[in-house]
Amino acid sequence: MTRYKSDGTAALDSTDDVAAPRQSPSSTDLHRPARALIAAVSGYAMDGFDLLILGFMLSLISADLGLTSSQAGSLVTWTLVGGVLGGIGFGILSDYLGRVQVLTYTILVFALFTGLCALATSYWDLLAYRFVAGVGLGGEFGIGMALAIEAWPAEKRGRVSSYVGMGWQAGVLAAAVVTPLLLPHIGWRGMFVVGLFPAVGSFIIRKAIGESQLFVRKAASVKREFPVKTLFRDATAIRRSIGVIILCSVQNFGYYAMIVWMPAYLSKTFGYTLGKSAIWTGSSIIGMLVGIWIFGQVADRVGRKPAFIGYQIGALVMVLIYSTLRSPDALLIGGIFMGVFVNGMMGGYGALMAELYPTHARSTAQNVLWSIGRAVGGFGPLAIGALAAHYSFGTAIALLASIYLIDIVATLFLIPELRGVELE
Repeated sequence: MTRYKSDGTAALDSTDDVAAPRQSPSSTDLHRPARALIAAVSGYAMDGFDLLILGFMLSLISADLGLTSSQAGSLVTWTLVGGVLGGIGFGILSDYLGRVQVLTYTILVFALFTGLCALATSYWDLLAYRFVAGVGLGGEFGIGMALAIEAWPAEKRGRVSSYVGMGWQAGVLAAAVVTPLLLPHIGWRGMFVVGLFPAVGSFIIRKAIGESQLFVRKAASVKREFPVKTLFRDATAIRRSIGVIILCSVQNFGYYAMIVWMPAYLSKTFGYTLGKSAIWTGSSIIGMLVGIWIFGQVADRVGRKPAFIGYQIGALVMVLIYSTLRSPDALLIGGIFMGVFVNGMMGGYGALMAELYPTHARSTAQNVLWSIGRAVGGFGPLAIGALAAHYSFGTAIALLASIYLIDIVATLFLIPELRGVELE
């Protein structure tokens, strides 16, 4: 008789004369890692695509529905608030019900309420639709990241994490290309309908993959603890979680401060036209994509901490240098290199958190800690605006560099190196 070990693999019984023949992996098993990665990347790309097309459409929506500037801005704010709440709620559900099942819920919520946005007739119903659509989007990053990370071997976790992180930037680039082409012809209502297509594609992909095998094994064998409690259950967990929150907060603070305020800084200080600002944004995003990809390669080869510290130093130096540039060409090229370091660290959070927390709390950790960081990072544009009002944009950008000193200290003293560790 063949017995089975705790990990589900066959073990030869002492009474067996020969081992049972080993079965070849099924086609589903062979393709599951790739499908899991595609599902995670497409979901996060949808997140970036949705938020950017909303930004492009605010002026048209305002004119059509008679919104004030504060009402228009609140559509973005409440989408992000919904994302934070959805990230926390769906992350916890994913650790109880499974990655694929809850990812399906998130996409259905997003798709339904994005479609309703096209039918909005007033500020209040559009605000409600955007908020709930944001709730659906909120689960994308953490759950998709956990699904992808759990499907790939340890030596490729950093790269897989970076590929998922690149999904956001790919979605932003897609929105930047598609929106100017379609918006004049189909209007803002039509663009919300276009936003459904990535959702449908992502939904189909998710239906084609199986549940995370690691999650299935652990769910059957490990005593469950409320996932949020796991993040803060003892001094070690608290220290790690505080460190991750700092890293995620600095990441989002720097990203939003740069992507929101830099075009205004370039326009006011150096006379950049709208076209030039768009070129700067596109170039910076390309730099971010390159930086994220490189981060994954470095993290898998030399470790998570060296990669983070190297990028944090790079971000500090590049932001300081950028605040001193005056030539239009230098500003454009410098923006690319600043993007490499300021957002390149996005490639490492998935692998880092996957290795810091056990399977029964992994999605919760990814979504809760990242959502806290996103909430803190949302104050980045506000802080830069306040500093610019009292001093200057140049001074505000230079002061932005100081947050990366905090990042370096947190990485050195709060984050352990766990590259290659077996996932709990």
